[in-house]
Amino acid sequence: MKNMKKALSVLLAVMLLTGTFALAGCGESKEENKKAEESIKIGIIQMVEHPSLDTIREACIAKLETLGYVEGENLEIDYQNGQGDATNLKTISQQFVANGYDLIIAITTPAAQAVVGETSEIPIVFAACTDPIAAGLVENLGMPGGNVTGTSDAVSAEQIMELGLQLTPGIKTIGALYNAGETNSVSVIDDLKEYAAANGMTVVDATVTASSEVQTAVTALVGKVDAVFSPIDNTVASAMPVVAKVAKEAKLPVYVSADSMVNDGGLATYGINYTILGEETANMVAEVLSGTNPGDIPVMTMTDMNVYINQETADALGIIISEELKAKATFLPVAE
Repeated sequence: MKNMKKALSVLLAVMLLTGTFALAGCGESKEENKKAEESIKIGIIQMVEHPSLDTIREACIAKLETLGYVEGENLEIDYQNGQGDATNLKTISQQFVANGYDLIIAITTPAAQAVVGETSEIPIVFAACTDPIAAGLVENLGMPGGNVTGTSDAVSAEQIMELGLQLTPGIKTIGALYNAGETNSVSVIDDLKEYAAANGMTVVDATVTASSEVQTAVTALVGKVDAVFSPIDNTVASAMPVVAKVAKEAKLPVYVSADSMVNDGGLATYGINYTILGEETANMVAEVLSGTNPGDIPVMTMTDMNVYINQETADALGIIISEELKAKATFLPVAE
């Protein structure tokens, strides 16, 4: 009888101990599940990797952290690069929608178009979409409607070419180097042609469909134009070092629409700061995550413009920069 009581006591102790561990395990499981439930899941789709777009993404993520959305704590980010391929963009967009992400950030017009074509439910915040209306992303900049809003990187072809005339006076013929399949590029080139027509200039188109065609296109402009102009074109931007090499050898100034394209050898631009654009995109993302309908948030067009000049390119072309321009320009590449 005594042995039986002892055995029962041992059995009861084991059962209590096992139950304690089980409850502790359940508690940990609940905590993990709670954390998983609270974690926000965001997909970031980017058309292609190049400095301006990478800057937007990095600045956006950094700003989100200061706003309380920290990757690895309460935020999960799935970043995918479309590698400049429309089919890839569509596939990535479909995967993001299938995963039921809380929000999607689309960097560049083609990336935004791909995502918008796949969902009218998941909030979408685009970045660096030059002309969101022409691209079919929104119907109204002030009141986008639906599940979409974002930031525009629209630049003024007129202001860039006015800068061009200060640096290289006497421009009469402009070579337009761009991908006619990119809506954002076509919009800026249309503005360039309006400016040229109003100022007695001629525009010569040099269109490409892939970065592998850029060298041939810019080479074809040599001897035919006084300067080359390229909008914020993803195809051209990815091949900008090639453009710069051909242009320097031909003593041909290339005016671009993004600071990264100046950094990669373009002569100059009057453009936006992409770090600020990324931060403003993050502000919009935070606003949506806090409960605001994206369609009620006006699309933001950047107004704080800067003059960027590549000093090495200017020297190679024998261009003397006025003291007035020196005082207000940012010179690239920045010395390390």
